[in-house]
Amino acid sequence: MLVNVYQRYFEANLEFKGSLRRGASVMLISESEAGNIKYTAAVTFMPYENAQDFRVPYDAYFSRILYESAGRRSKKREQVFIEKLPEIIDELAEAVGGTILWDKPLTEPRLG
Repeated sequence: MLVNVYQRYFEANLEFKGSLRRGASVMLISESEAGNIKYTAAVTFMPYENAQDFRVPYDAYFSRILYESAGRRSKKREQVFIEKLPEIIDELAEAVGGTILWDKPLTEPRLG
């Protein structure tokens, strides 16, 4: 089962494949199967040309596995990952020349 534990949209900057991306979807994803759990931090950069533009192309998707082991979801572990998410996402964004404007959220966080 795949669950977006956390998702929030922010203003961002990235030029990718000749296209300016002005927004980003930041996620913490949980995947559980057959008694195993995996947590992944991910960011997808999107065009975001106006306040109604939440098109999310998946060509500018970057992720990092944070944890993988036998077990099940843990709210305590998830809270730690959510707190560390800006640092992890910044590393992913910087690797491709992008930035997330953490002080300019476009939506409220969604927790799952």
